[in-house]
Amino acid sequence: MKVILSTLNAKYIHTSLAIRCLKAYSEKDFDIELTEYTIKDPVMNIVSDLFQRKPDVIGFSCYIWNIEETIKVIDIVKKIMPEVTIILGGPEVSYDTDYWMNRLLNVDFIVMGEGEETFHHLLQTIEGDRKFHFVYGVAYRKQNEVIVNPGRPKSVLAELPSPHRFAEDIPHLGKRVVYFETSRGCPFSCQFCLSSIEVGVRYYDIERTKSDILYLIDQGAKLIKFVDRTFNIKRDYALEMFEFLIENHGGCVFQFEITADIMRPEVLDYLAQNAPPGIFRFEIGVQSTNDPTNELVKRRQNFTKLSRTVTMIKDSGKIDQHLDLIAGLPEENYDTFRKTFNDVFALGPEELQLGFLKMLRGTGLRIDADKYKYTYMDHAPYEILGSDVLPFSDIVRLKRLEDVLEKYWNAHRMDHTLHYLMKHEFSSPFDFFQEFGDYWEGQGWQKIGHQLEDLFTRLTAFLEFRQTPRMDVISGLMKFDYFLGHKYKPRKIWWEHTQDKAQWNASVRRIIEEPSVLSGGFAEMGVTERDLQKHAMIESLPFDLDDVIQGGSGKTNGTEGETPTATTLLVMYQQDDTGQPRYFTMPAG
Repeated sequence: MKVILSTLNAKYIHTSLAIRCLKAYSEKDFDIELTEYTIKDPVMNIVSDLFQRKPDVIGFSCYIWNIEETIKVIDIVKKIMPEVTIILGGPEVSYDTDYWMNRLLNVDFIVMGEGEETFHHLLQTIEGDRKFHFVYGVAYRKQNEVIVNPGRPKSVLAELPSPHRFAEDIPHLGKRVVYFETSRGCPFSCQFCLSSIEVGVRYYDIERTKSDILYLIDQGAKLIKFVDRTFNIKRDYALEMFEFLIENHGGCVFQFEITADIMRPEVLDYLAQNAPPGIFRFEIGVQSTNDPTNELVKRRQNFTKLSRTVTMIKDSGKIDQHLDLIAGLPEENYDTFRKTFNDVFALGPEELQLGFLKMLRGTGLRIDADKYKYTYMDHAPYEILGSDVLPFSDIVRLKRLEDVLEKYWNAHRMDHTLHYLMKHEFSSPFDFFQEFGDYWEGQGWQKIGHQLEDLFTRLTAFLEFRQTPRMDVISGLMKFDYFLGHKYKPRKIWWEHTQDKAQWNASVRRIIEEPSVLSGGFAEMGVTERDLQKHAMIESLPFDLDDVIQGGSGKTNGTEGETPTATTLLVMYQQDDTGQPRYFTMPAG
């Protein structure tokens, strides 16, 4: 019996841990092949590939991001291979299973919950006596009736084989994300999350976990993303794992979901002192800072302690942080969400993700949807369309904010410019992103693509439209950010040079003749005139750049009519192994 285990990932670089767990458990008894696609792949390409593999059984792992595309594949597969047995599994079909069996008539079985033992038992029964009523954790069809069997007890994790030792994965480890779990379950009861349904946390054997990680690193893995819902729930365990990863990272990067308000100070101190910069990334779900909201969704959160943790991590300069917000939770209206956004943005995360509440099957909030007058999409991803305190009109506005947040802040294309704007020109970060998002849509830019230069020219258009003061400073910072966003000397710029050829030559002569006048140890680099011609950008800025970077407004503090201190900016490319540009300044003269 030929078995294909498949899924449609969100992106090519993603990998499916679930189907690897199933194969690891069952491959000793069955011929199992893994094949992964993406939700962007043409349906006919997927079906054609499956057809050529000549399967007897196909199992699909289903999530909110791929269920509708998976259904399209299944329907065509059954037309061309009606004899093939179709099995679904995964969180999207593990709840409201009767609904799925009645909606998807081309599906033969659904595996509910943890799949290793259930899927193995189901394959044995398909190949054997076909007495499916003995297979706990499965839904199946008996003539025209849907039968949903009782659930299966949770697996003993120590008895499950490793899903990380497949030879066919080795060539791809360095190019794709490796998903890794050290535990299952979550100690919290957040009513918008599927993890709240499972009680308790179970751990794999820590020595096996370490062995698997060492194997992956040795075989070339570059990014390992831990899927544990709360990696740091046990202080001693988390500290031991952090120590192990620091000692053995081999250049690999590790990403975790942590609960920041329970992170112990001694763990933070250890990371600050010992973690090499860049090998750890923390994802922290804040979701809301509105206390009535957190109480309603049974989310225990101490924002003061969370802020302390995020600040200590940021101050260490060792670990990037990705903070999550959810718009649309109970009692979170537009105004309270504005406060939530500003509260979290003030912590200065490297990335701030704004998501919208999804009414996931099986969660408490979906069950209580009528209580808060939620309307939401009938099909995945079940995103809300409104509530008693957040109408659709407000959701639309927040979508605009999210769009420019992703393009500008999370992409880090002009950090210095945005810091200046939000400190000196706008009431709050939320107001900047919202006002810019409204303008962006008003111009119809959401309907067309953009190149890097467009992001600068469109921000300029917005700021000029609202008659923002000190555009000379803002434009100068945008030029500075544009230069820093390139690994090589840019071939084009989106503004007219402030220096003509004579001024450029004068600046070059001054730099060569007086290198010590430039900041940042430029004189020790031994740069020649040829180096400047080949690898340098020089620009005049009508303000003191160093002062503005430190938080100054760019305005003079002297008497009325005083000429502002101007800066000559020099940016050098390809000067060291990092590939990052280096900048130097000197007073214009």
